[in-house]
Amino acid sequence: EVKLVESGGGSVQAGGSLRLSCSVKGYTYSLYCLAWFRQAPGKEREGVAHIDSDGVTTYEDSVKGRFAISQSDARDTLYLQMNNLKPEDTAMYYCASDICPVDITAPSSYGYWGQGTQVTVSS
Repeated sequence: EVKLVESGGGSVQAGGSLRLSCSVKGYTYSLYCLAWFRQAPGKEREGVAHIDSDGVTTYEDSVKGRFAISQSDARDTLYLQMNNLKPEDTAMYYCASDICPVDITAPSSYGYWGQGTQVTVSS
């Protein structure tokens, strides 16, 4: 069973940085895609960044150049480095996984989710 546990959220001022981590257990890294999603109050969950089993990354337009998704060498931790944070980045952030290929824009494509970690950016 795939288990995902996020950490690293917190409160920062606009322009600051945070690095989110997601411990990933029970998956076959050569088969699975991983992603970060976020959900703000009253809004739908949206994909932020995705990495496939070959390490190819994809980003949502509003975070390009500011966020970076990566994995540890052992492929047991997923990261999201977030720089130049903006108030509109405030949301609950979730890591997600499923066997590739997946529709990176559709939360329903991912069957495994973490519990989320809150990111709050103040102006």
